[in-house]
Amino acid sequence: MVGMDSYMNAYLDRRMKNLIQDWDLATRNDIGDFENRLQAIEEATKEVESFETSAEITLENLEHRLLQLKEARR
Repeated sequence: MVGMDSYMNAYLDRRMKNLIQDWDLATRNDIGDFENRLQAIEEATKEVESFETSAEITLENLEHRLLQLKEARR
């Protein structure tokens, strides 16, 4: 029955692999580096926040200049 056992193990491994992919489940390897991936995302978020702040300041300056130009035309 060794042949049947290895066949069943291979079948179950394939089915589990398909289930993990179909349901987008996390594996132990995925969870193992979760903290590293989370830290990378948090760092990227800080960069986006910094860009957002500088873009907001630039936009405010441009709006102020636009108002000045409109007033100068009058």
